[in-house]
Amino acid sequence: MPFYHTLGKIPPKRHTTMYNQHGSLYYEQLFGTVGFDGMSALMYHVHRPTMVKELLETLDLNPKIAVEHNMQSRSLQGFNVAANDDYLQSRTPLLVNNDVHIGVAAPRQSQTSYFYKNSDGDELLFIHKGSGVLKTMLGNIPFGSGDYLVIPRGMIYQMHFDGTENRILYLESFSPIYTPKRYRNWFGQMLEHSPFCERDIRRPQDLETFDEKGDFLVKAKKQGMLHQLVYASHPFDVIGWDGYNYPYAFSIHNFEPITGRVHQPPPVHQTFESNNFVVCSFCPRLYDYHPKAIPAPYNHSNIDSDELLYYVDGDFMSRNHISQGQFTLHPAGIPHGPHPGAYERSIGQKETNELAVMIDTFKPLKITENALSIEDPKYYRSWLE
Repeated sequence: MPFYHTLGKIPPKRHTTMYNQHGSLYYEQLFGTVGFDGMSALMYHVHRPTMVKELLETLDLNPKIAVEHNMQSRSLQGFNVAANDDYLQSRTPLLVNNDVHIGVAAPRQSQTSYFYKNSDGDELLFIHKGSGVLKTMLGNIPFGSGDYLVIPRGMIYQMHFDGTENRILYLESFSPIYTPKRYRNWFGQMLEHSPFCERDIRRPQDLETFDEKGDFLVKAKKQGMLHQLVYASHPFDVIGWDGYNYPYAFSIHNFEPITGRVHQPPPVHQTFESNNFVVCSFCPRLYDYHPKAIPAPYNHSNIDSDELLYYVDGDFMSRNHISQGQFTLHPAGIPHGPHPGAYERSIGQKETNELAVMIDTFKPLKITENALSIEDPKYYRSWLE
């Protein structure tokens, strides 16, 4: 994130001694990105963060690709992915390329027997259903339905859920996830025309420091493989930290839509960006107010990007027969637009209560075997009159 935050106890000067009440040193760790050029946080541990006791079984998490070259509009029923007790085992990759993996998860139980970190990429978790607390080495963040959770690569965390009915849309980004550049000035501050601001960002709080030695299982993803390491001390032993590289939450309900007299293009909905893809939030808003406006989106050709929409709630005006948790994929190279009748019935409408997440990728998405198992194979014919 482009603004500074600190929690706990830190020394007044970087890279200098800090002792506990018994006269032992705290151990400093730089948690940085893009070499030493990107955002970073400076942490102070009770124990050395490098003590690995044992290496256990390694598992292959690479998704199984069913369609390498896709030129078909597709619809997937995300809620048809079965729930699983385990958080990681519930994560089901659906659409992937070299920049991002997109999937859904329906975990029933909290992640209490192990810790997890993704060393391959930043994670963006959209909480569709459920609530709980994201616990990390830098503090805790309560979350609920509609929250985006941004978790930087390498961040050790646990997901603790309040109940058993949880639905998550997740992205693994192999380059850092940022807020859009056009919403920030050169100091990193959100500008006045931005649809959200720093007040909407929920940073880690309630830093819990665990001074414990023992056997602590950390599952770490690297190059598509899940490695299992047993650490000799509790990963959440940070006594204090400061910097710019930390997890945070942002609620889709705090996104303030940008509207106009005539239909606005999709970039006005942009919420996050990374290399070669963007994430947009479609939220309840007033429709266009020109007296002859057509609120439905115009037909357009995806020349440079695949467009993926994930439907959260409400009545999505431009599509017929849409349900919660449904995906629609419109690949680059062919035009798409409103379903038959949607263009006409939108005229005169004043507002929409739709809620959806859109992901536009600038490299084609590959279709996994998991995706084909929940696909409506007739969707590509749904524009026929």
